[in-house]
Amino acid sequence: MKVIVAKTAGFCFGVERAVEKVYEQIRQGGGPIYTLGPIIHNEEVVRDLEEKGVRVIHSEEELAGLTEGTVIIRSHGVGPQVYEQLRRQGLETVDATCPFVKKIHRIAAEQNRQGRRLIIIGDRNHPEVQGIRGWGDARTLVIGTMEEAEALEPDPGQKVCVVSQTTFNYNKFKELVEKISEKGYDILVLNTICNATQERQVEAERIASQVDAMIVIGGKNSSNTRKLYEICRKECKNTYYIQTVGDLDPESVNSVRCVGITAGASTPKKIIEEVHTNVRIKF
Repeated sequence: MKVIVAKTAGFCFGVERAVEKVYEQIRQGGGPIYTLGPIIHNEEVVRDLEEKGVRVIHSEEELAGLTEGTVIIRSHGVGPQVYEQLRRQGLETVDATCPFVKKIHRIAAEQNRQGRRLIIIGDRNHPEVQGIRGWGDARTLVIGTMEEAEALEPDPGQKVCVVSQTTFNYNKFKELVEKISEKGYDILVLNTICNATQERQVEAERIASQVDAMIVIGGKNSSNTRKLYEICRKECKNTYYIQTVGDLDPESVNSVRCVGITAGASTPKKIIEEVHTNVRIKF
């Protein structure tokens, strides 16, 4: 059996940077360490950090109860109100926001100052999008589907700025921008999808079109992994979404000649290697 592993599979720059910042704090020792939400959407990594004493804070209310310790802002970023809360409480802060997400925060704040309404293309429930929204104002909109784009009221001349969640599907982004552009707005479109995301999606699509079965590895709550799965599924009907090698069903790949493997940006190299070895040896 031939196995093709995507070169872009696994940790992206922002995720690797965020995870390393947490382990760096663990090595330094000292007071308690907290992350605002799971540092990445991968249960294996989060579990390992918890075993080393890192506690996950799930809400601003929970954060308000802290009186000491180091709080790490994850790669998804947060709104300005969280920075203000951390400052008021006098907590030590380590900002692990992905630089590409930080850039969107700056764009959102600047375009608001210039009077443009911010439209974010992405998943409104994703922490990255929630953070970006905090840098907008009361007029800020999140659009994630064609139905939502179609429902926008035409308002010729209204100044809007369109940005994207960094892990959004590029082709879907283009389709939604096209629909929004039909509303007659004075529109400024900034493609803020991370280059690594686009490269990962393009490579996954290419590999999926060449293989008999495709394996996509990533956490169940990972937005970018879910998008990879959707892209691969269109090209290869035998596409499987797993979190670890333990989720792999032998029956799914034991009768095919060629298998492709890719992984989301929050998937550790170790898990990818385990899946690769398991498929190569057993099948």
